Amino acid sequence: MLALYNLLRSCIIVSMEFVRKDKGIRQKGEMEMEERELVSVRDFAALARTTAATLHHYDKIGLLSPSFRGENKYRYYARSQVTAIYAIQTLQGLGFSLLEIKELKHGRSPERFLEVLGRQNKHIDQKIAELAEAKALIAMMQSMVESVLHVEEEALAIQFLKEERMMLGSANDYSGKRDIYDALLSFYQNMQEKHPELSLYYPIGCRFSEQQSKTGSWERPERFYFHHPRGEERRPAALYAIGYARGGYGPNLALYQRMMAYIERNGFEVYGNAYQEYPLNEITVAQPNQYLIRLLIRVRERRA
Repeated sequence: MLALYNLLRSCIIVSMEFVRKDKGIRQKGEMEMEERELVSVRDFAALARTTAATLHHYDKIGLLSPSFRGENKYRYYARSQVTAIYAIQTLQGLGFSLLEIKELKHGRSPERFLEVLGRQNKHIDQKIAELAEAKALIAMMQSMVESVLHVEEEALAIQFLKEERMMLGSANDYSGKRDIYDALLSFYQNMQEKHPELSLYYPIGCRFSEQQSKTGSWERPERFYFHHPRGEERRPAALYAIGYARGGYGPNLALYQRMMAYIERNGFEVYGNAYQEYPLNEITVAQPNQYLIRLLIRVRERRA
């Protein structure tokens, strides 16, 4: 912290007036600067590992100005000013904007500097959290798409699946004239209220109760959920009947009926909730009727 503070001090003490002779004419000030201390904009940019355009911009906004201007209006920098450039670059690397650096320059104090650093640290923590969320979302989407790249869409199977985390919404409300889209919008709104930091782009699914599966009530899902690696709820590890179909959002009665017949024919029975997912959706497929639906129905061997 002390080293960074010392670096900041070298950055913001840049308003000194330098004096030197130029064809017999002195710049205002009290001391003369030797010729070797001054360099052109181009040479100073190379020395400071930046560009002339950047230096012109710093001068324009009052962040760092040349030490000397000749009668020909050419700008010259003192080589000692390179420490100011390095300090500006350091602060930019910490996430400070040029405006913030300029404000800090004109109102500097140890207390002010610590306050600004503390605020910037919180900002960086927020960015880290956002990037971690984005990385988790990418991994989730990547996993879902890869899982169906070579799937046989017409094939049905019974397979043991590992536990999967999810963020489960409240029970859907279909009272009055509310339909599945009303329930879906309520799900998004409720999730945003409960988890304001949550990205709403996580893959969505819907859950049907065991009773709905047994009675064939597939029109309205009981709940919606997000696939989420840090979700508090879980799809349990168990045997599932698995089937696929092409189609848009909403129930696919043909797939449900085909799977229920398959479950019965192979000596199994429904034992738990069913889950409908969309591993290929509007992000990966152009036509809604070509989304890929995956239906998971929890089962067990039929008991006598």
